[in-house]
Amino acid sequence: MSQVILLDAGPLGLVTNPKLSPESFACTQWLQLLVSSGSRVIIPEIADYEVRRELLRANKVKGIARLDELSQLLEYLPITTAAMRQAALFWAQARQQGQPTAGDKTIDGDIILVAQAITLNVADVAIATTNVGHLSRFVAADLWQNIKTN
Repeated sequence: MSQVILLDAGPLGLVTNPKLSPESFACTQWLQLLVSSGSRVIIPEIADYEVRRELLRANKVKGIARLDELSQLLEYLPITTAAMRQAALFWAQARQQGQPTAGDKTIDGDIILVAQAITLNVADVAIATTNVGHLSRFVAADLWQNIKTN
């Protein structure tokens, strides 16, 4: 069985950035290697939302086009009721333990991303990110550069 990688907004933003910085170029190469090796790479809807809203705000038409194109090439994971209910549970548990992952009034995209990963119900799942922080408390998560092909 192949590994399952969910892209957080950080790497997703890097690979859809039309201005190829050394980091975005490296991230694009990394993504191509994952896909060519047979890894199941997924764009979670919450990560698409986080990248898309900023591209729209900044009127970055080329970036939006690249995001749309990538969403057609990779698997896209819509937000489900099960994921949102799991996110609500994680959000409440984190606060009960005194370890919130975001402010009390925020939607908390990280928790929704974690819930999307968990509700996939697959054994070898990881979130590729630029900020491991809160994610790794709930699910396997690592900097995108550290995630290698199986």
